[in-house]
Order: sequence, then structure tokens, then C-alpha cells
Amino acid sequence: MARLKDLYKSKIIPELIKEFNYKNPMAVPRMEKIVISMGIGKATQDKKFLELARGDLMMISGQSPIICKAKKSVSNFKVRAGDKTGLKVTLRGVRMYEFMDRLISLAIPRVRDFRGLNPKSFDGKGNYSMGLTEQTVFPEIDASKVEFQQGMNITFATTANNDEEAKKMLELLGMPFRKTEADG
Repeated sequence: MARLKDLYKSKIIPELIKEFNYKNPMAVPRMEKIVISMGIGKATQDKKFLELARGDLMMISGQSPIICKAKKSVSNFKVRAGDKTGLKVTLRGVRMYEFMDRLISLAIPRVRDFRGLNPKSFDGKGNYSMGLTEQTVFPEIDASKVEFQQGMNITFATTANNDEEAKKMLELLGMPFRKTEADG
């Protein structure tokens, strides 16, 4: 079993039940999925950027990403409808917990000038989104072989009813949120 999943079952569920007074352990919020997406604007000019990013995302996530196509044509960006412009991976189950563990313990500490994740990036329904500006913060990626820096968006989908419950669960899992003035 993944280390974070074991921590969630043994320590986090009882703590959340105590704090939010859940009547049933099944009502406790849990991680549903993690979606990692990359927008590759350079792929419209040269297809090799898409393949390089695909290889990096595959190494980071442990599964093959799907290729996303543009829905509309945008002449300012030289994009036509149907052009391949992005990649996306949805992680669930054990892979999701293992990715989250690597993100929290290995990748986030390697981010330059890191002062904590923005606690305001919740969507109002208990889901959290964050962005990374480069893929080299992951130890799987060899920085000397990277031809171009590629950012990514990471969305944590939870079963929480509100942002407060989701934030508490993610904090207990180890997400390093920035302290606000209200927190003291």
C-alpha cells in the first residue's frame, strides 16, 4: 500500500472525524483523482515538442498521457481547430497516492524560491489546483537532457463538500500551504 494511503487510513480519517464531527467514516473527504495537464503551444510549429513533453509527462506520472486537441481556431496564436496542443493524465488509486507522495516530499522542496502553496486556489467545491513552471523539479527528469522548460497544471479532485474540509485533509497529507494573516 502507498505510504500516503496508509497514513490517510490510520491517522487522517480519525482526525477529520473528530474535527468535523462526521457521523459515518464514509462521509470523510478523500482523494478522488489527480489530473496533470500540460499546454504545449510550441507544438503547433514543431511536433517534436509534443513528443518530448509526452515522454517527460509519462516519466513523471507513470502512465501514458492522452493528447488534447484545440477546440477552436485562434489566429493570433497560429492554432487551428484540431491541432494537437496539450497533454493530460488522470491518476487514480495507488498511482495517485504515489505521485502525491513524490510531489510533496521530493518535487515541491526543489522549487526555487518556494514560500508555500497558495491557499486560495480552491474552486469552492473542495478541489485544489496548482501549477509548476518547470518539469525538472521531479527527480525522474534528467535536467541535462531537457531541451525546453515545460510547465504543468496539477488538480487535486476530492470528495469534500467545501474548501475548508479539503484544505484540512490536504494539510494533513502534507501539502505545504502558505500561512495567511488569518492563520497567525
